[in-house]
Amino acid sequence: MLSLQAGEPNTPEYCRQEAEIRQEVGERFEGLRVAVGEVAEGIARASSVIENLNRRLRTYFFLRRRLGPGYLDLLRFFLNHLRFLRSERAEREGKSPAEILMGTRHPHRMELLGFGRALHN
Repeated sequence: MLSLQAGEPNTPEYCRQEAEIRQEVGERFEGLRVAVGEVAEGIARASSVIENLNRRLRTYFFLRRRLGPGYLDLLRFFLNHLRFLRSERAEREGKSPAEILMGTRHPHRMELLGFGRALHN
């Protein structure tokens, strides 16, 4: 269904796919179409997420050889808990990737590491 919704309507491939799905799910087709559409709206496009991640990581890779593998774990933690200052999607502003994924607000990343609030503003 997701592939169908991403396709171009009124093409032979679209019509074939739609007919196959309608035959398989019958009268549940419209409800399924709506439900899949709602879920799809909440999913980030993978290419934009990966491009963003690559852009952010590129500046850190030169340090990896000097600091060792533990550095990559710390970097992953930092980037997963760094809150977005701005986003194309308003619901993501002021939230970290971890907060978006979990759907809950997290303490500051320094507190998650066991440090007190006196170490950060």
